[in-house]
Amino acid sequence: MKVAFLDTVHGILQERLSANGYECSELYSISRDEILQGKLSDFSGIVLRSRLTIDASLLAALPSLKWIARSGSGLENIDIEEAEDRGVRIINSPEGNKDSVGEHALGMLLSLMHRIHLGNLSVKSRNWLREEHRGEELVSKTIGIIGYGLMGNSFAEKLKGIGCKVIAYDKYKNGFSSDLVEEVTEKEFFSRSEVVSVHVPLTSETKEMVDSQWLNRFTNPIIFINTSRGAIVKTADLLDAMDRGIVKCSALDVIEFEGTSLEGLELDEQKKVTLERLLENDQILITPHVAGWSVESYYKLSSFLADKILN
Repeated sequence: MKVAFLDTVHGILQERLSANGYECSELYSISRDEILQGKLSDFSGIVLRSRLTIDASLLAALPSLKWIARSGSGLENIDIEEAEDRGVRIINSPEGNKDSVGEHALGMLLSLMHRIHLGNLSVKSRNWLREEHRGEELVSKTIGIIGYGLMGNSFAEKLKGIGCKVIAYDKYKNGFSSDLVEEVTEKEFFSRSEVVSVHVPLTSETKEMVDSQWLNRFTNPIIFINTSRGAIVKTADLLDAMDRGIVKCSALDVIEFEGTSLEGLELDEQKKVTLERLLENDQILITPHVAGWSVESYYKLSSFLADKILN
């Protein structure tokens, strides 16, 4: 079975596949046009991250394809319905970076609430301002998680030791209440949450889900966290909500302006204006899409893929 690696992943995946008789080819620079021309027509598997979008046209040029392995959790760059119609199995590995995402979300939240990042910048500017950097305790808050899959569950696990109240709402899942989290209705999610963490996949339904109408539904002023996908949030609406006090502060590991490869930003003139507003707001903590990007997750993402492919 021939396997094309279209993006770099940890070497453990290729090592384990090769040891089990797979013929692996590193094709990190192969283009969409080359695939359309039939360069991968005899390959049974492909491994990728986000460099290429596997749509109906590419799938038609892959007649021997049996499976697609996506290193990570998101599948927005794969036409899942078309792949399934063609009998192509979709494999991903959210188990590999769930702990990294959970820890990163908690770290950003604590930094916001205790003003750690602002205090650090203040001291390095030769100021020693204690009252201005008085924080809030997480233990006193109700944390609302929207989307209770592996990532939402991991965040709830990380919060357990702190002792705060954790609630979760998932439109497509129920019966998950436990000692970690209380399952709530959508109405309860909006009325009780004081901190909101988004853990939903990017789909046609969730794209720009977090807009003015959505944010206006919260009863309490909220702290907002997004470690899922940037396109889920309408940035201008989030900034407007912060100006109105609906959102007190925000932690964003992902932003709306990321390109499809997730390796940089794609900006038109209007987006540049909004980006400047975003970057100038000192109540927003931003990291460059690295929540799931730990040393350990790099290995685990590939190890879990190997388990699934071989089993």
